[in-house]
Amino acid sequence: MRIAIQTMGTRGDVQPYIALARQLVARGHAVQLAGPDQYAGLVGGHGIDFHALPAEFLALMETPEGKAALAGGEGFAAGFKLLKYVRPMMRRLFDAEWAGLAAFRPEVIVHHPKSIVSPLAAAALEVPLLLASPLPGFTATSAFPTPMLPFRSLGPLNRLSHGLMAGSGALIFGKELRAWQSETLGRMLRPRAPAGTLYAYSRHVLPVPADWGDDVAVTGYWFLDQPDWQPDAALGDFLAAGEKPVYVGFGSMPGLDPERMTALIAAALQACGKRGLLLRGGGALGDVPADGNLHIVDGAPHDRLLPLVASAIHHGGAGTTGAVLRAGLPNAICPFFGDQPFWARRVQELGVGAAPLDRRALTVDALVAAIRAMDDPDMRQRAVAMGEAIRAEDGPAAAAGFIEARVGA
Repeated sequence: MRIAIQTMGTRGDVQPYIALARQLVARGHAVQLAGPDQYAGLVGGHGIDFHALPAEFLALMETPEGKAALAGGEGFAAGFKLLKYVRPMMRRLFDAEWAGLAAFRPEVIVHHPKSIVSPLAAAALEVPLLLASPLPGFTATSAFPTPMLPFRSLGPLNRLSHGLMAGSGALIFGKELRAWQSETLGRMLRPRAPAGTLYAYSRHVLPVPADWGDDVAVTGYWFLDQPDWQPDAALGDFLAAGEKPVYVGFGSMPGLDPERMTALIAAALQACGKRGLLLRGGGALGDVPADGNLHIVDGAPHDRLLPLVASAIHHGGAGTTGAVLRAGLPNAICPFFGDQPFWARRVQELGVGAAPLDRRALTVDALVAAIRAMDDPDMRQRAVAMGEAIRAEDGPAAAAGFIEARVGA
C-alpha cells in the first residue's frame, strides 16, 4: 500500500511516527511522512520519504510570546493564548499538507490529531483514514476525561469531554477549513470518519477502557531506538566517576528562566547527595555550575541514555514518560502544559513515581522530597516490573498489523 503519515508538533509528535513508518516500510509498504521542516534530517536519516510542512509553527514556540504562553498554560490554555499567531499560518499548513498528499497519491492516510485537514483530504482523495495519537482523548470513554483537561475525573461528563477534544481543531479553525475547501478543492466535503484509531502507549500504563470497540487499538509505545549511539568521552568519564546519576530533562519545552530552574535542581541534588545528568533539550535548562557532580548534554537518545541513570525528573510528555517507564526508572514529573499533568497523575497512581511537581511554584524542598521519594525500594521494584512489561510489547508491529487489517491489505 501507499501510506501517507501526517503529523505536526514537536519532536515527541514526530519521532513515534518515524518508528511506525520504518515498520510499515519493512513490511513492504510505500510510506511518505509529512512533518515540520525542522525534522527533515531526522526523518530522512531513517530512510523515510519526507514531505516538509511549514517551519513557522515550531518556530513560534521559541518566540517570547510562545515561551510565555507555554510557561503559563495548562491544557487548552496555552494554545488559546497563541491563536492569534497560529490562525494566519493555518492556510499555508493546509496547502502544504494537500500538496504532499496530492503528489504522493496515498491509498490510506494515517494522521496525528493536529493534522485537522486530513479527514477532508481523505474524503477528497476517496481513501481510508486512520487516526493515530500518542495519547488518548479522541475516543469517548467513561473511564477518564480527556487528558487535555486538568481534572482526574469529570464523572458523567468524562465521555462528553473526549468528543469536545476530538472536534476542537475543526471547530476552532472552521472558517479556515471552509475557505480552503472552497478555494482549493472547489467543493465542500463531509470529513471522512476514521476506519480505526491507534493509540501509541502501553495498556500497562493506562488500561484499555471497557467501552472501546475493536476499531480502537492500544498498541504499546512506538519507540525509535538508536542502538549505535555511544556516550562521548566527557559523558563517559562522568558516568564512570560515581554512582548512577539522577536524570533531569524537559524535552522540547522552552524555558522563561532556565538558569533559575537549573539552580533549583542543582541545589536539590546537592542536598540529597546525588549526582545529576541534565539534558538541555528545548531550553528549559541552562548551564550547570562547575561541579563534578553535575553534567549537562544537549541531546541523547532515551533508549541508550536512560539505562545509565538511577531515576528521572522530566516534563511528562507521552513519549518521554514511556521511555522512562520502559527503562524501569522511578520518576517525578514536572508538567508544563497539555497532557503532561495527566501522565504525572498516572505515574503517581501506578506507584512508579513521586507526586507531581508544580513548576510555577517549584522549590528546592519540593525537589528534595521528590528525589528522596524515588529512592523508595517498593517504588523502584514497581518501576522495574513496569519496564519489563513495556519492553515485552512491540508497538510499531502491532500498529502496522492493525492498519493492514482495518484497510484490507
